[in-house]
Amino acid sequence: MYHSILPGQLWLDTSGKRIQAHGGSVLYQNGVYYWYGENKEKTTGKNGIWHWGVRCYSSTDLYNWEDRGIIIPPEPDAAESSLHPSAMMDRPHIIYNRNTKKYVCWLKIMNRDGSQTETVMTADDILGPYTKVREGLKPLNMSAGDFDLAVAPDGKAYYYFERVHSETICADLTVDYTDVTGYYSTHFPHSSPPYVREATAHFARRGKHYLVTSGTTGYLPNPSEIAIADTWHGPYKVLGDPHVCDQSHTSFHSQISSVFKVEGKKDLYIAVADRWVPDHMELKYEEYAAEYERMFAPDYKDEETFIKKFGSDAERNTSVADYVWLPFRFDGDMAYLDWMDEWRIEDYE
Repeated sequence: MYHSILPGQLWLDTSGKRIQAHGGSVLYQNGVYYWYGENKEKTTGKNGIWHWGVRCYSSTDLYNWEDRGIIIPPEPDAAESSLHPSAMMDRPHIIYNRNTKKYVCWLKIMNRDGSQTETVMTADDILGPYTKVREGLKPLNMSAGDFDLAVAPDGKAYYYFERVHSETICADLTVDYTDVTGYYSTHFPHSSPPYVREATAHFARRGKHYLVTSGTTGYLPNPSEIAIADTWHGPYKVLGDPHVCDQSHTSFHSQISSVFKVEGKKDLYIAVADRWVPDHMELKYEEYAAEYERMFAPDYKDEETFIKKFGSDAERNTSVADYVWLPFRFDGDMAYLDWMDEWRIEDYE
């Protein structure tokens, strides 16, 4: 039984198994926290399995998590399905629509042709079963990468995503949360990785909107960036890297997937992050950042050398990825993440 959060250390569920909720988020419902994400238990990097569905856990103390099972199962017998184990399904996000009384889940799919689309599913219960309502969705006719979903107090919902390798988009969702309306704004334009922002995580605090983003270096970590605005659509002002004490410039060797506020606490926001490659913490960001920049040059022809030196995302053993959960510390508008080997919810008001 756990009595604290131990960033970067092996985290087991209540049955003694490694928690598999990667690229995950935490949703609070009726006194219970639900932590869900990519189930990577079979993703060894040697068997062609990218995921084994979406798994969910529940907890009342944020320390001890009960496995509630695979809420969105893989479809191993449907080769063309976006849920086939070889399909690059990432970053499930679930929001609740109080009007339709449906839980709506969006999944990012990296397709074999290089495009990125969304699969949208709905359910009557957070634990499922989920039914596909859209597959192969190209929001705003854009190749849509890493994303976050957020719901305003009035019930309107927003979709923040990386327009692949160019900029960040904030798009209004339809009233049923299963598509975009067509209204959107653009943010953080960049010419190419590693500078393009991905893994967008939104949270609101004291009337301000925050976006935490990652650079673009695959599973290899990079510096995070935090931005702030007065409205959902911005404009957003970039404040800098919240990991100010991290001399490795790797966001403590992790990538943030979401941020949530702890119920009953005045000002406790937790950054949920994955340490995708715990066995490569010796790699220096400056080395592979330069390689990523070169990789997207028109005349780049050295991918084989890059893979030999840094490895391939498709061949990484993410079944042993760990988690880095840290609380934000606020100084004015700026939000910081300080490294802690161990910390407790109870130490916050």
